[in-house]
Amino acid sequence: MSDTVFHSQAAFVLHQQHYRESSLIIDALTQDLGRISLIAKGVRKPKSKTAGVLRPFAALSLSFVGKTELKTLTNVEIIGLPYELPGLALYCGFYVNELVCSFLHQYDPHPEVFQDYQECLIGLAQGESCEAALRVFELNLMDNIGYGVQLGYDSRHEKPIDPNKKYVCTKESGLVEDSGGQFSGTALQAMEQRRFDNHQVLSEAKMLMRTVIDSHLQGKQLKSRSVINNIVKRL
Repeated sequence: MSDTVFHSQAAFVLHQQHYRESSLIIDALTQDLGRISLIAKGVRKPKSKTAGVLRPFAALSLSFVGKTELKTLTNVEIIGLPYELPGLALYCGFYVNELVCSFLHQYDPHPEVFQDYQECLIGLAQGESCEAALRVFELNLMDNIGYGVQLGYDSRHEKPIDPNKKYVCTKESGLVEDSGGQFSGTALQAMEQRRFDNHQVLSEAKMLMRTVIDSHLQGKQLKSRSVINNIVKRL
């Protein structure tokens, strides 16, 4: 079987690790192929110009080749200026990268996730609320991979979310009316419309998405989440 060749795939680097003496193993999110793994041979050699291009939060054009899941990088070009994420936004960017690595299967195309990822970086780079940018990305990601919560409907009682009621969220039934619930109908409606201009909505959205995400991680801990929490405590 001959190698499959891929030319000029729009991509972002999600994660990289050293491989042997001078190479890197790279996880990347591509527009057409989803999440992929590449070996970048020799890029850590002193005279290599490629290592400086293979950086997080830069829009790239990647070419690669191979028969197995681990392809070999053959060319990389940077497209425009990298997104500069200031302060806390940088760590939020790494959190988004870790989410994508945790939830997207390799070579499972999700062009909508690629678009949402780019829009999230734009928001973080432009100084928008980090909390709002993360909640929008989390909600969209869970929806796009089939783990989303039906924010507008109480499926157990078969009726729309009532802004005057409280709700709990269960993995089995989704949102269920409960007088002692953590989530208000008003906040849930705002989340469905991706409106995060209210502190209480942001607070409830954070609780909800942590519940949903953790239920699917099956005990896996997100390292970037701990880093962000420690930074926020010091602010």
